Amino acid sequence: MLLPRTFEALPELPKGKQIQVDFGELKVKNSEGKTVKLYVIVFVLSHSRYKYTEWQEHPFTTRDVLRCHENAMEYYGGMTEEYVYDQDKLMTVSENGGDIIFTDEFQAYKQDRGFRVYLCRKADPESKGKVENAVKFVKYNFGKNRVFHNIESWNEQCLAWLKRKGNYQVHNTIKKRPIEVFALEKPHLREVSAPLSFESNLGSSITRIYCN
Repeated sequence: MLLPRTFEALPELPKGKQIQVDFGELKVKNSEGKTVKLYVIVFVLSHSRYKYTEWQEHPFTTRDVLRCHENAMEYYGGMTEEYVYDQDKLMTVSENGGDIIFTDEFQAYKQDRGFRVYLCRKADPESKGKVENAVKFVKYNFGKNRVFHNIESWNEQCLAWLKRKGNYQVHNTIKKRPIEVFALEKPHLREVSAPLSFESNLGSSITRIYCN
């Protein structure tokens, strides 16, 4: 049986330069023995391979994606200069003469946060091999054979697993623990202003939450 190929062809990037983002799906058994389908978004810092994930029980919407970006920024304590994605319908509408047209919500968000976007084609795994490998790692090392009770506890368990294993064990490529490399990378992340809210269903506006 042929094993799936892994891709990490691009050279190592400097600290705080890039985050790669991708999605996955996984079927698991719940406590009643029934099969349920879960959806995951995975973020990985390209330099340190430090990962963040969120799962949900329905396919991602653009608003879900933006909310997860905010949660990832809080988790990391900052953001990078560049974010890498597929040309996904959640972020892009079409490509016109080589120019990417983003969805209104995503366009407003990336302008507000001020990060650059690099979009790669689905047939170009070398451009985002770090996160594709991370998605497989999360799905089959955390999710496989785990019993699903509810989405809240599933996400709590996944974050605990990231701390215990996913970001702790030595990474095959960099030969270091992501948590230790992240400690050196974190000071190079860009500061994030007050968090944004995407919970309102009134139009597509972005609401900024100011904390006292």
